[in-house]
Amino acid sequence: MNMKEIQTAAREKMKGCHVCPQCNGKACVGMIPGFGGLRTGRSFMRNLEALQEYGLVMRSMSGVEEPRTELPLFGHTLSLPILLAPIGGIVLNAQVEGDPATVEQEYDEAITQGAMDAGTMAFTGDSGVAYMYASGIASCKKRPGVVIPTIKPREDDQIIERAVLAEQSGAPAVASDIDAATLINMRIFGQPVGPKSAASIAKVAASVQIPFIVKGIMSAEEAVACAAAGAQGIVVSNHGGRILDGMAGTADVLPSIAAAVKGRLTIFADGGVRSGEDVLKMLALGADAVLVGRPAAVAAIGGGAAGVKVLLDTLKRELCDAMMITGVQDVRHVPAHIVQKLRP
Repeated sequence: MNMKEIQTAAREKMKGCHVCPQCNGKACVGMIPGFGGLRTGRSFMRNLEALQEYGLVMRSMSGVEEPRTELPLFGHTLSLPILLAPIGGIVLNAQVEGDPATVEQEYDEAITQGAMDAGTMAFTGDSGVAYMYASGIASCKKRPGVVIPTIKPREDDQIIERAVLAEQSGAPAVASDIDAATLINMRIFGQPVGPKSAASIAKVAASVQIPFIVKGIMSAEEAVACAAAGAQGIVVSNHGGRILDGMAGTADVLPSIAAAVKGRLTIFADGGVRSGEDVLKMLALGADAVLVGRPAAVAAIGGGAAGVKVLLDTLKRELCDAMMITGVQDVRHVPAHIVQKLRP
């Protein structure tokens, strides 16, 4: 099984994604539900553009032959600094045929098993129907230490209830994608969500013994607030360009966020990561690890757990090649000088 075969199979199954040769948001503008970006799709596209505006600087005489890609995270050791992003509502968004609850569980099983086989972790999603979060919890119970359930920004007591369930189910951490406060899909299901305050973050973080991760941070000020509130991780993310049009890309804001909180909590970043070179750029800009979303969904739907592992193995190989040619020995120590902002 290779990526081309996986993509061909996914294209036959998915109606909410065109499975384009280059996943850049141009063919799926406004496709929500679906995998597209909101309205004009500019936020989705900007994520990729922002990364493309940085170039890697070769240092091929450095003598790096066997780069280290292992990453310690929350008491575990990952084989690579790449995790899978939370995606929920597979029948709604991917528009795959079948019983919604069954399709959701099959997707989460593929994502989490594929992540485990590749030696990393997977975030699972949440949405307006109870089975969506429950599906991730079921996979979490089967694979303790691998699955990070992600909760929509509901009322604090509802987030805490779900966070405690994640902890009891063997999760190494639990997250909330607070940027989903205006998500169209939650409105479709009539689910009340809204903005979260630093007090809310502190309340949830104190309710569990496992790390609490805040997903959807795009400013240094809010990153500092999360660290002060007790969060142990943040995801620099604009929700894949699905919640606000005309946003900055994640690579645009990542350096300033890293300057403010690097070392105080774990910095994840997502948005537009399509290759091992993109992964290395994000690490050089200040991330500790990255999340991959849409490509992972295509891999899971087109190839199941085996397809997810193929994707992750491919990204790892590309990352190693990029590290060798830029002189990076260890993913835990990626210097900023290996990337250069390109002139327009």
